[in-house]
Amino acid sequence: MSRKLYYFELNGLAESIRYMLHYSGLTFEDIRYDAKSWPIKEVKDSLPYGVLPVYEEGGRRLNQSIAIARYIASQTNLLPSDPWEQAVLDAAVLNINDFRLKVRAFIMETDKVKKEQMKAELLTETVDFYLSRIENELKANNGFFGGKLTWADFYFIGIIETTNVFIGIEIEKTYPTIVSLFNIIRSLPGVKEYIAARKPYVDNTIQ
Repeated sequence: MSRKLYYFELNGLAESIRYMLHYSGLTFEDIRYDAKSWPIKEVKDSLPYGVLPVYEEGGRRLNQSIAIARYIASQTNLLPSDPWEQAVLDAAVLNINDFRLKVRAFIMETDKVKKEQMKAELLTETVDFYLSRIENELKANNGFFGGKLTWADFYFIGIIETTNVFIGIEIEKTYPTIVSLFNIIRSLPGVKEYIAARKPYVDNTIQ
């Protein structure tokens, strides 16, 4: 079956999906656009809602990164069958996404003074608010969000890796259970080889 993932030359919202696809051994075309050249009118106009990522499988298209990640999980044994366990993971991912939206506001800010203020708030308040709670959640569940490896773990690592690119430090380094999860994900078969072969990601925001 033909699979395509459309996104930018960036980890961002697509890296967790890439990780899951590589880990599961699913062949796909990793189509990437230069964010500095975006929008590309003919591409943007062809997308369901004009934004990336978009996943294509067998001629069908799906947008929204969380929906894509959850679908891939359902096809690759990374989504539990129990509805309550699914809901717990959905909640974890939405909590992580709340954190992502705060980081996104910092990334998109163009006023340099305000951006520095936002960065300081992220590092002194926001990061610990979320990561301390996630650290405790992982500790209580065998080092994973759902007691074993699931799509929520991949989603989390992708978001934190992206945050690190744009903030310029490894925000997870003082949270040992989170660090352990990083090491597990990055050492998985398929993921390890992909990371070794990819180019380093850089902050490509235009100031």
